[in-house]
Amino acid sequence: MDRTIVAIGAGLHLHPVRPDQVDQLARLQRSAYAQWLPVLGLEPLPYRADYRQLLDDHDAWLAHLADGTEAGALVVAILDDHLLIWSVAAADGLSGRGIGRALVAFAEAEAVRRGLGEVRLYTNALMARNITLYLGLGYAETGRETTDDGRNIVHMAKRVGG
Repeated sequence: MDRTIVAIGAGLHLHPVRPDQVDQLARLQRSAYAQWLPVLGLEPLPYRADYRQLLDDHDAWLAHLADGTEAGALVVAILDDHLLIWSVAAADGLSGRGIGRALVAFAEAEAVRRGLGEVRLYTNALMARNITLYLGLGYAETGRETTDDGRNIVHMAKRVGG
C-alpha cells in the first residue's frame, strides 16, 4: 500500500494506517460504531474486530481534517474481481459532514486504480441510514442473509470504472 497522504473530498487528508496507529484505528472504529449498539442489540463487527489481525489481509486508511482532527477510517479488502468495503467510519461527532461519502468515493477510485470493476459492501439491515446512503451513492442490493449469530446482512454492489 502506498504510504502517501491523499487529499479527498470533504476537506479530508487520508493516509494508510501505520503499524503504530492500529490502536488509534481500533479506538476510532469502536467510537464510530458505538451508536449502533442499542439498535443492533449486539456489537457490530467493526466494533469488536482484532485490527492487528485484520490488517494482515485488509488495507486501512485514517482520515483527518485539514487542521489535524481525526475524522474517520476506511478498511477494505482487495479481492480478485472486486474491492470489498469492510468498514467506513466517521469519527464520533462528525457524522453528516460528508466524511463517509468521501471515504466511499476514495474506495471506488482505489478499485478503479487497481483495475477492479466493482465495489461491494455489506451492512446490517437495521442500519437503515447506511442503506439509504449507499443506495443514494449508486449501490444496488444484491442479496440478504442471516448469519449464525442472528445478524441480518444486506449485501450491496456498484460497478465502477465504466
